[in-house]
Amino acid sequence: MLEIREGRAADIPALIEIFWRGVHEGAAPCYDDAARAAWLPARPDAGAFAERLADQTVRVAERDGVPVGFMTLRGDGYLDLAFVAPDERGQGTADALLAVLENGARAAGHTRLTARASDMARPFLARLGWTVIAPAPQVRDGVTIRATDMVRDLGQGTASRAA
Repeated sequence: MLEIREGRAADIPALIEIFWRGVHEGAAPCYDDAARAAWLPARPDAGAFAERLADQTVRVAERDGVPVGFMTLRGDGYLDLAFVAPDERGQGTADALLAVLENGARAAGHTRLTARASDMARPFLARLGWTVIAPAPQVRDGVTIRATDMVRDLGQGTASRAA
C-alpha cells in the first residue's frame, strides 16, 4: 500500500538513493551518460542534502514501509526535487506525490507553482496541468542538460484529485 507522508530526517539516506537512481537510471531514456554524470556527478553528502531540504516542504511516498519517491517544494512555490525510484514508475506514485504537494500549496495560499523540469519530468507535469514557459538548458562541466521552465496555475484544475 502506498502512503504519502511528511519527510523526516531519518529519510535522508533513502532520498539520496532515490535521487541518485532517478538521475542515473531513470533518466537514461532522455539523457546520455555525459549529461547524467554532469547533472549529478556524485551522491550528495547527507548533511548537505539535509540542509538543502531543511526549509522545504518534503513529501515522501512509502510503499510497505520503504521510501519509493519524494517531492520537495520551496517556500516560494518552486518544485525543487521530484523523483520516484525507477522500479516504482507507472504505479501512480508520482501522481499521488504531486497531488498532495499541490493541495498543500493551495492550502498554504499559493496560487501558482514553478519548476525547472527535466525531459523526463516535462511530459508528466504537462499531463497534470503544468504549462511550458520556456526552454531552460543548464550547462555543467561543459555539458548541456536539457530542461524546461514550467508553471502550474493552482486556481485551475483538479484540487480534489488526491488528498
